Amino acid sequence: MTRKVRLGIIGLGQQGGAYARFITEGLVPNMEIGAVTDADPAKQAMAAESYPGVKVYGDYIEMMDSGDVDAIVTCIPHYLHPEVGMAALSRGLHAMVEKPAGVYTKQVKELNEFAASKPELSFAIMFNQRNNPLYQRLKEIVDNGEIGEILRSNWIITNWWRPQGYYDSSEWRATWGGEGGGVLVNQAPHQLDLWQWICGVPKSVFAKVSYGFRRDIAVEDEVTALADFGGGVTGTFVTATHDMVGTDRFEILGDQGKIVVEGSKTATVTRLKKKEREISQDMGMDDVRKLFMGQLDMDEFLTTETVEFDSVWGGQHAGVLQNFAANILDGTPLLAPGSDGINGVRLANAIHLSSWKGEEVGLDFDEDEFLSMLNDRIRTEGKYPKRA
Repeated sequence: MTRKVRLGIIGLGQQGGAYARFITEGLVPNMEIGAVTDADPAKQAMAAESYPGVKVYGDYIEMMDSGDVDAIVTCIPHYLHPEVGMAALSRGLHAMVEKPAGVYTKQVKELNEFAASKPELSFAIMFNQRNNPLYQRLKEIVDNGEIGEILRSNWIITNWWRPQGYYDSSEWRATWGGEGGGVLVNQAPHQLDLWQWICGVPKSVFAKVSYGFRRDIAVEDEVTALADFGGGVTGTFVTATHDMVGTDRFEILGDQGKIVVEGSKTATVTRLKKKEREISQDMGMDDVRKLFMGQLDMDEFLTTETVEFDSVWGGQHAGVLQNFAANILDGTPLLAPGSDGINGVRLANAIHLSSWKGEEVGLDFDEDEFLSMLNDRIRTEGKYPKRA
C-alpha cells in the first residue's frame, strides 16, 4: 500500500472541518487524518463522532508528542500560526500554516528562519489560489513576457460583504489583539499574495484606510492602497467588507498587452503584435484620423484570447494538501512554500503603517515601529496582552 501522510489538524472550525472532509472523502489520496486537536470539548466530541478511530486531543503539544501524526496544519487564530508552526518543526513534524502566516513580519521572520534551519522538513502555507488554474496560467503568461513589461496593475476586490452579525459572532473577531486586523488579514490575504506572485513585490505603498467605517469594529473595513514598484510602475489595491454588490476585477497592463480578470473566473488576454510605443511611433496622421473616426482596424495590431477553467469548490484546497503530502513523500516542489507567506504579511503591515502615519511607507519599513503602533491599538482595546 502506498504510504500516506498522517495529518494533525489543529483547530476543527470551518477550515479544519473542511480539510477533514476533503481527506475522508478521498480528495487527498496521499493523506489521512492522524489526529485532531481542539480546545473546545464540544468540538472534541464532534470529532470523535465524525472521525471514528482518529485520536482527538485538547492540547496540540500533546498531539505533536503522541507519534500519531507526521505533519500538522494550523487552523487557528492568525497570531498563533508562527508559534505552532515552530513547535511542530522543532519536533520533527512537517508544517503547513494557514493564511496569513502571522500578523506582523517579526514573528513571521522568526518562523521562516526556524524553518530554514530544518531543511529536511516540509514547510508550506495554504495559498490555495496558487492552485487555481486560471491564476497559474496568468502567471505563466506574465512570466513568459507575453504582454511585455508590466506598467500598471489594479485589483478591486470588494465582494467580501460581511454583516454586523458576522463580527459579533466571536469576541476575538475584528480586534487588534485577537485577530490582528480586519479585511487585510482575514479576507484579502490570498489576493495580496497573488498580486505579488504575478506582478512582483512593490517597493513602497501609500494607503488610505478606514477603521470601523461601515461596521462597529476597531479594525479596517475599507482599504485603498497605491503601490510603487519602481521605474514608474504602479499598482492599486482596493478592498472592503461593506459592498453588498461587490466587485472582483484584476487588471495587468503591459507594454505589449493587457490582462483583465473578472470574478476570478474569466480572463481576457490581449496581446499586441508589437510594443505599444512602437505602434504609436509608426502611426501617421491618416491613422490618427481613422482612430478618431472609429475606422482603425484594431485587429491589425492585436489579438484577444479568453482564458477560463472549471474550478470545483474545495479542489484548490485539496490540491494544496495533496501537493504538501507529495513534497513530504517524494520531494515534489511545493506550490506554496511557507517562506512566501511573509510577502502578504509585509504588504498588509505596510498598508496599515502608511495609514497610521499618513505617509508613504517602504516595504523595508521599521518592524519595531509597526509592532509598537500595533501594540498601542491592542492596549487601547484593553482585551489582550501586547505582542512581542
